[in-house]
Amino acid sequence: MKQEYAEAFEQRFRERAGLVDQMPGFVSNQILRPVNEGDPYVVFTVWNSRQDFLNWVRSDAFVKGHAQSGSLPKDAFSRSNVLEMHEVVQDSSRLDLEPEPHGGPFKLH
Repeated sequence: MKQEYAEAFEQRFRERAGLVDQMPGFVSNQILRPVNEGDPYVVFTVWNSRQDFLNWVRSDAFVKGHAQSGSLPKDAFSRSNVLEMHEVVQDSSRLDLEPEPHGGPFKLH
């Protein structure tokens, strides 16, 4: 994220539609601001399961929730978006959480 667009980017998340919060299996959403210049912002979303996440990205609410994502100019971003998916092995704040079974490579569709 280019520095001159950082505040507008953060504001988009402060004003987000919040539709994800209503989805079954949604746990939390954090927007992490980089402390070192040139490092990316991280949008960190936690779900109960991979299937819950897939249900979200395939939903009408996902489309509505991302409707304003194109409201910043393309040159605001210093690099392309990257989607990383990780499976929880252990969470110290949720000791009763069963580890997600190893699901193999992520396929959106």
